[in-house]
Amino acid sequence: MMEESLSHFKFAQFKFLLRALGNIVLPPYKGSTLRGAFGNAFKKVVCITRQTACITCLLKNRCVYSYVFETPPPPDSSKMKKYPFAPHPFVIVPPLEEKRKYDTGETLCFKLVLIGKSIDFLPYFIYTFDELGKKGIGKGRGRYQLEEVKTFLHEKAEETIYSNKDKVLHSNFRTVQISDFASFQISPHTLHLNFITPIRLKFDERLIPTLEFHILFRNLLRRISLLSYFHCDKELNIDFKGLIEKSKRVEVKNSNLRWFDWERYSNRQKTSMMMGGLIGSILFGGNFSEFLPYIYLGEYIHVGKGTSFGLGKYKILNLEF
Repeated sequence: MMEESLSHFKFAQFKFLLRALGNIVLPPYKGSTLRGAFGNAFKKVVCITRQTACITCLLKNRCVYSYVFETPPPPDSSKMKKYPFAPHPFVIVPPLEEKRKYDTGETLCFKLVLIGKSIDFLPYFIYTFDELGKKGIGKGRGRYQLEEVKTFLHEKAEETIYSNKDKVLHSNFRTVQISDFASFQISPHTLHLNFITPIRLKFDERLIPTLEFHILFRNLLRRISLLSYFHCDKELNIDFKGLIEKSKRVEVKNSNLRWFDWERYSNRQKTSMMMGGLIGSILFGGNFSEFLPYIYLGEYIHVGKGTSFGLGKYKILNLEF
């Protein structure tokens, strides 16, 4: 069965609750601010050599920051030989509310998904976000206090694993595998997806302005394959070419997608960048029996460019059998 090929793939989900200690002002899309501020603070917390670039660092293959933010493919890697970094093993899902200003005492919540081996580094994420609150985020560097961290399999089964009251991390939480959230006994004939944050997909080296199922599936399959190889210690043993050929038979029945542009400032590149993508809903029709495990998994790990700061988030609205 197709889902068996993903039985080794594991991840964990967490909620971080922050309480404002002063006014916090964030941009409309909060993911880039959270990811950017976290990255800078994380490097200060764990980097020993203080080098600007990890790629020339002697410790890059043993450093937590390098692994999380600039994962170097091993010298004997069979994948990504032409690329300097593997995909990030985490996804920060920002608050998706329109609210931008948080007054003293108000709370904001974001989600964190850790994939594979990165789950072991949860204490680093908690400590860094705790320290970041003392320095502040957003315009004017609004400070906050990390109130608590919760883990969950699904929204109705949350468990607090860290609290500001005792500063103790309870690490007896469960990781999530595909068998925890889906079964694939019956194949639907329609698939309705809603893209909640901009999805940026490339095909033939270009960002695509419209969406076909095979383009979505190619990008999703590539992402899952690389995350599996670099962060879950196992290469996917599947017929990639055959699956992609079958994905071309799926048709677009109805599309309500539109292009949404937003801008972020890159501290690393010292420049503003346009990060537009597609948002809205789309209805596909076809035989999804072999694609469903990957589509379900994509709900949690996102797809496309910019996943580490929350882009490419979608939700399955409906499956018709």
